[in-house]
Amino acid sequence: MARMCMQFNTTLAVAFAKENTEQKANPNRVELPEKVKNSRILVLGGTGRVGGSTAIALSKFCPDLRIVVGGRNREKGDAMVAKLGNNSEFTEVNIDDNKSLEETLNDVDLVVHTAGPFQQAEKCTVLEAAVQTKTAYIDVCDDTSYARRAKSYMNKALDANIPAITTGGIYPGVSNVMAAELVRAAKTEGQGEPERLRFYYYTAGSGGAGPTILATSFLLLGEEVVAYNKGAKIKLKPYSGMLNIDFGIGIGKKDVFLLNLPEVRSIHEVLEVPTVSARFGTSPFFWNWGMAAMTSLLPSEFLRDRSKVQQLVQQFDPLVRAVDRIAGEKVSMRVDLECSDGRHRIGIFSHRRLSESVGTAIAAFVLAMLEGGTQPGVWFPEEPEGIAIEAREPLLKRATQGRINFIMNKAPWMVETDPKEVGLGIYV
Repeated sequence: MARMCMQFNTTLAVAFAKENTEQKANPNRVELPEKVKNSRILVLGGTGRVGGSTAIALSKFCPDLRIVVGGRNREKGDAMVAKLGNNSEFTEVNIDDNKSLEETLNDVDLVVHTAGPFQQAEKCTVLEAAVQTKTAYIDVCDDTSYARRAKSYMNKALDANIPAITTGGIYPGVSNVMAAELVRAAKTEGQGEPERLRFYYYTAGSGGAGPTILATSFLLLGEEVVAYNKGAKIKLKPYSGMLNIDFGIGIGKKDVFLLNLPEVRSIHEVLEVPTVSARFGTSPFFWNWGMAAMTSLLPSEFLRDRSKVQQLVQQFDPLVRAVDRIAGEKVSMRVDLECSDGRHRIGIFSHRRLSESVGTAIAAFVLAMLEGGTQPGVWFPEEPEGIAIEAREPLLKRATQGRINFIMNKAPWMVETDPKEVGLGIYV
C-alpha cells in the first residue's frame, strides 16, 4: 500500500510539474472546461491571412483544441497544418456549395467564418449551414447589410439551439465590446446618459492582410455612410468628414474618414446611444488621398461590383505589398463616449501587427463561446446574450495580448493631446 501511495504521489508530482512547465512556457494558455477542451473548431478561410492567424492564435491559447483548416487550396492548407501541429487537419471546402458545407460542419463543434470579403454577398450560406447542422457559429463580418441579414436568422438559431455571433473580429468585434464597457461604466458611475459614441480606426498600409482588406476597403467606398445624429439616421459621403485623431502611445495623430460600418447601427440600437459614427484612416498619407479620389472619380455602381473591384485589387496588389514592407502593419482603435453630464471617456487599443492581433481577437471570441457564455440565437458582440458582461474583461485581456497600448475608461487628457477637428457639415 505504501509503495502504491508513493507511486501515486510521484505521478501527481510529475503531472503538476508538467502543467507548471507548460504554463510557464505559455503564460497566456487558457484552460477550458473539460467538456469542451477537445472541441473541433473549423476555421473557414483558414489558409488566408485572417483565418490562418486565427488558427495559430487558437492553437497557442488552447493546444488541446482540434483545429480544422477549411479552404480550397490543399497546398496552402497542408502548409498551415504543418505550422499548427498534430492537433490540426485540412479539409477542402467550398462555402458556396451547401452540400459540401453541411458535410464538413457535421463533424465540428464550432465554425469560424473568416472567408471574406462580406460586402455584396447575397446569402449567409455558412450561417444557414450552421443552423441546419446545429453547429455553433462566429463570423468576422465587417459589412452592415450582411450583419443585418445574419441577425434575421435569430429564430432559426433559437429553434436549432445554437449560439452565433456576427461581427466578431477586431473592428467590428473587440471595438464593440470596448464600447459596451464604456457605456456600462458610464451608467454605473455617472449621473448623465450616453449621448455620443464615435469609433476611430487606423491601420498602416493594408495591415499585412493584402487583397482581402484592400477589396473590403474599395467595396466600402461604394456605400453611403450611415450615421446617427441625436437619434436621427443620416447618410453621408464615404471617406469624407476628416478628423485628426490622437491614438496615443506608439501611433500618434492620424487622419480618419467616415466609413459605413455595422457597429454604428448595432451600437445605436443595442446600447441606445443617440449619436454614433465610425471613421477609418491609413498610411502612408497618399493612400487616404487615393481613397478619397476613388470615391469622387469612380461611380458607386463600379465600387459596389465585386468582380470589378477584384480586378482593381489585382492591379493594385503588387504596389500595396511593396508599400506594406515600408509602412508596416500597426493597427489602432479608439472609442470615444460623451455623456449628458459632461463626462468624456475613451478606450484605446494599439498593436504592432494587424495580421497577428486580428487572429488573437477572433480567438478570444471563440474561447468566450466555448466557455458557455453565449446564449442560443444570433448576437452582436455588445449584446450580453452574445458576450456576457462578466465575460467581457477576460475577452479583452485575451484579445489585447501583444499590445503596444491598451487603456479603458480614461479621460482624453490623460492619454492624448487635443484632436484637431476639420470642418464638417454635420458633427457626428
